[in-house]
Amino acid sequence: MKFFIDTANLKEIDEARSLGMLNGVTTNPSLISKESVYNQKEIYQHYISICKRLKNDENVSAEVISSDYTDMIQEGEKLASLHPKIVVKIPMTKNGVMAIKYFFRKKIKTNCTLIFSTGQALVAAKAGADYVSPFLGRLDDVSYNGLSLIKEIKNIYDNYYFKTKILAASIRSPLHIVECAKIGVYAVTSPINVIYSLLNHPLTNIGLARFIKDFKNKIK
Repeated sequence: MKFFIDTANLKEIDEARSLGMLNGVTTNPSLISKESVYNQKEIYQHYISICKRLKNDENVSAEVISSDYTDMIQEGEKLASLHPKIVVKIPMTKNGVMAIKYFFRKKIKTNCTLIFSTGQALVAAKAGADYVSPFLGRLDDVSYNGLSLIKEIKNIYDNYYFKTKILAASIRSPLHIVECAKIGVYAVTSPINVIYSLLNHPLTNIGLARFIKDFKNKIK
C-alpha cells in the first residue's frame, strides 16, 4: 500500500520523504490556503515546488475550485500543464463527472474527491477517473462506518476490473491506515501526524527504556 501525505506544506513533505514514507501528495483548497501564497501565480508556483520534491513515479493531486463545467476544464488544463506529476482533483458533482470524462479523453489524470457512497465511486470509475478519494473520517463523523464503504468500493472495482485506484482520504487514526491495508486499497492519504502515530506503541517505549537501563547498570 502506498502512503500519500495530505498537505500543501513543503516542510511536512520533506519530513515524510526523510521517513521513507512518501509515495505522493494530495492537496485541497483549504490546505493551500494555510500556506504563504497570496495570488494565483504563487499558488501555481507552490504546486511546482511540491512536484519537484517528488520522484518520477509519484504525483500530487491539485484541486480545481470551479464548479462550472467550462471553468473546470480551463482550470484543470492549466493545472495539468504546470508539471507532468500533477493529477487534477475534481469534486464528485455532475459537472465534475463530465469534466473527468473530458480529461480521460485528453489523457489527463484525475482524482475524483468528496466520495461518500459506492454509487459515486462507480460513476467516477465509469467516467474514467484514475483515482477516487472516499472520505473515511467524515463518514465516521456522521455515524457511518467509512471502512465499510472502502470495502464495498474495492469489491465493485474488483468485480468489473476497473482500473480506477482507491486513494482512501480523511484518515484520522492509525487504525484507519491498518484497516485500509487489510482491505487492499491502493493508497491512503493522511496528515503527517497520523503517519507518525503508526510508529508509537507503549510496549516499545517500555522495552527500550528497560534495555537501556539494563545496559547502563552492567556497563559502568
